[in-house]
Amino acid sequence: MNRSSFLLLTALVFLCISCDGLLKPKEEKEVIARAGDKFLYKKDIEPLLKSSNSPQDSAIIVNNYINNWARRELLLSKAIINLPEEKQEEYNKLVAGYKADLYTKAYTDALVAQAQDTTISNSQIQQFYQAEKDNFKLSERLVKLRFVALPNQFLNKEEVVTRFKRFEEQDKKFLDSIAVQFKKMHLNDSIWVSTNRVMEEIPALTYVNQDNYLKKSQFFELQDSLGVYLGKVTNILEINDVAPMSYVTPNIKQLILNRRKIAFLKKLETELLDEALKKNEFEIYD
Repeated sequence: MNRSSFLLLTALVFLCISCDGLLKPKEEKEVIARAGDKFLYKKDIEPLLKSSNSPQDSAIIVNNYINNWARRELLLSKAIINLPEEKQEEYNKLVAGYKADLYTKAYTDALVAQAQDTTISNSQIQQFYQAEKDNFKLSERLVKLRFVALPNQFLNKEEVVTRFKRFEEQDKKFLDSIAVQFKKMHLNDSIWVSTNRVMEEIPALTYVNQDNYLKKSQFFELQDSLGVYLGKVTNILEINDVAPMSYVTPNIKQLILNRRKIAFLKKLETELLDEALKKNEFEIYD
């Protein structure tokens, strides 16, 4: 192919490409509102147009959004014109700092989620508990107890009271067998619960009378308009006693994970600086 033919072919190809570009309709954003020199586009409000909304609801939602957008933009433009330059500079620094914090937090959270070991063994929990025991003082009373709530006109109350107090294996089976007749039942007296939670479950037990009934090895029977409550306290811990490990285990797990996260982030930051120094991406000038 000679030089003239090549130039002609090149011109034809360029012309075809140019024509193709001219023939394609230019994609324009559909403007639905203007406030000063700012524009609101149709694509900005599309998330508001849910299929579950009626046309009337959609119109109200969109209209409110447009008005709120206009107020914000007009106020912002007035603020920029009227605020002193030093104030604007101060706010721009705050915005830049917030943006940096937002981005870095999202990035480091993703790294932590990917790399952090979330497995926590029982021995690790126990070791942490023993080392930090003084930090687990109770701010509320804890009790171990069992209780049942009976309707006021319950016919077989005497037998339930007897079996509830004795609480041998056959008694537990009996109480389980008639549990549908109880309004409430909690027979697991091996776990610690807060007295506040107990009072939520037993309305007849209050802050005023709790000292009379929440005592170690205490059986109580209370009644109100809602029913009859039978309770047996097996153990109690007072405020400022050391919390049992079983009660604070969820907190311990979270504390261990938080400390791992802090250690991981410190290591990440140190490695980041070291790598930047080696690559000459970070310098401190005298």
